Amino acid sequence: MRLMADRVLYGCMGLGGTWDTRPYGAADIDEAEAAVRAALDVGITTFDHADIYRHGKAESVFGEVLARAPGLRERIVLQTKCGIRLPDGDRPGLYDLRGDRIVQRVEESLTRLRTDVIDVLLLHRPDPLADPEDVAKALLSLHEQGLVRQFGVSNMSAEQIAHLRGYLGVPLVANQLEMSLHRRDWCEAGVLVNTPAAAANGFPLGTLEYCRENGIALQAWGSLARGRFTGCQETPAEHATADLVAALAEAKGTTPETIVLWWLQRHPAGIAPVIGSARPDRIRACRDAVQQEPGLTHEEWYELWITARGAPLP
Repeated sequence: MRLMADRVLYGCMGLGGTWDTRPYGAADIDEAEAAVRAALDVGITTFDHADIYRHGKAESVFGEVLARAPGLRERIVLQTKCGIRLPDGDRPGLYDLRGDRIVQRVEESLTRLRTDVIDVLLLHRPDPLADPEDVAKALLSLHEQGLVRQFGVSNMSAEQIAHLRGYLGVPLVANQLEMSLHRRDWCEAGVLVNTPAAAANGFPLGTLEYCRENGIALQAWGSLARGRFTGCQETPAEHATADLVAALAEAKGTTPETIVLWWLQRHPAGIAPVIGSARPDRIRACRDAVQQEPGLTHEEWYELWITARGAPLP
């Protein structure tokens, strides 16, 4: 099976109905099926989940979609995440990468997804209490049992990944980070070196470079920036950027969504955006980002960046 090769991934966080423990219904399955079909129609074959999405219902409705479509499982890549526990009663939300909990959450995801193997498992957030030897033992066990094919991380820095890799007997193939034309700290970090603004940036410098050097694919969650540049502007910079995005889309015969995704894809790190809309029309609006090379010039890429940041580069 071809893994980790899609230009764009479909993020399933919006599937499964409400963000609470109320059960999903037939309408939620129909909505998920329509979204999955739209993604397949534009050429997306990698579907990104997490065990916490909609309190597990996102995985469950996806499993229902797979049950409706015999043969679909063999045509797609299933990725999910574990490591976050949602609030429960008086207990706050927390992170949990204990080895036995990783195994338990994977087994639960397999049941909900109605599959016997997860293609890619990401560790969702760093857990300060995680013992890397314990994590490594759990991942190796899942791999040897044939329950998970490949592993990755999410929201981790280069140093955190390097530390974990020192204990693993299996490679890490992906790091999923929040990256978009709105969330630009990953890009800003490299040009703010030796400026007063560097300390306030916060993004761990060198993370993109480390992933590129070690064959760890970069995935961008939040890639469409919740529509900030395609219909939901709030600030003057966002309005100006939306106007520029629309003008570029018209000039290039594509959609504003594609321009926003092309900005990420144009980066030489080979960033793969994760799109999360449940609306088939918005999924289809991303077609050119899936099927074409990024159509932005060097100058256009910088014009989008400078307009979105609302100030000249240092």
